[in-house]
Amino acid sequence: KVIKDLGFTKDIYNFGPKTEIEVYIHEQSRDIAVGVDDGGAGDQGMMFGYATNETPEFMPLPITIAHELTQKMDELAIKELPFLRPDGKSQVTVRYENGRPISVEKIVLAKPHDPKINKETVKSDLIKKAVNPILNKYHLPKVDEKDIIFNGTGVWEIGGPASDTGVTGRKIVVDTYGGMGRIGGGCFSGKDPSKVDRSAAYAARFIAKNIVAKGLAEKCEVQLAYAIGTKYPVGKAIETFGTGKKEQKAIEDFAWNLLDLSVKGIVDSLDLLKPIYKKTASYGHFGHSEYPWEKLA
Repeated sequence: KVIKDLGFTKDIYNFGPKTEIEVYIHEQSRDIAVGVDDGGAGDQGMMFGYATNETPEFMPLPITIAHELTQKMDELAIKELPFLRPDGKSQVTVRYENGRPISVEKIVLAKPHDPKINKETVKSDLIKKAVNPILNKYHLPKVDEKDIIFNGTGVWEIGGPASDTGVTGRKIVVDTYGGMGRIGGGCFSGKDPSKVDRSAAYAARFIAKNIVAKGLAEKCEVQLAYAIGTKYPVGKAIETFGTGKKEQKAIEDFAWNLLDLSVKGIVDSLDLLKPIYKKTASYGHFGHSEYPWEKLA
């Protein structure tokens, strides 16, 4: 279903809903399970959550625009521009002054398309139907065409796993905050919630977003750290980058009472055992209101 929804529906892509997927599942190592089965973390690690009031989603503007561009390109492939093919990337460079975004400096777009259609024609269509409407939505000035790079190598016909490897785990910066705010390094995809790489990163985002939404800070980064087999964090911290509106202790008292930060507490509070992860295959894990870790307390 995910593969089909991503647009891989033609034989030319050499990948699709009927592609054979070999699944090899075996019992977890008893050395790990002895801690996890009792509600402990499945591994050690540091996890970060970030939020900012730059956008209604409490996400950094660069990654928000980048995700909206990729989503719009996919929509256009289905509805208006059938010569576009599945897969794609975007990267957005935003100029900040005094900590606030003021303009978009560069945009990188990558999208496979039918080679019969001229690259410049595709670029022009994407600027008109995707780039400009999204910039206008955020009241940002248009970007000069020379500052919009489309398919930098010149040709891109086939996307997806048949084109390149490296799908597993993908790029965690894309899944998170686009480089704004730190990341722990452990990917989310392919892991159940006992792995704090995933569940604690969601919890940290939940806390950071609620701090900013409550007006306690303009920006917030929450750090959690776990050790394998431990039920609760072995470290936790909050950074507001000088934007806090209350004393640090008041912010921390609010934050640490939002959620039971034991592994089981996170899983239960955010309902992470529900099969809700299909949509995380594209457009990032944060900033989408349907996910439980995006809810406001």
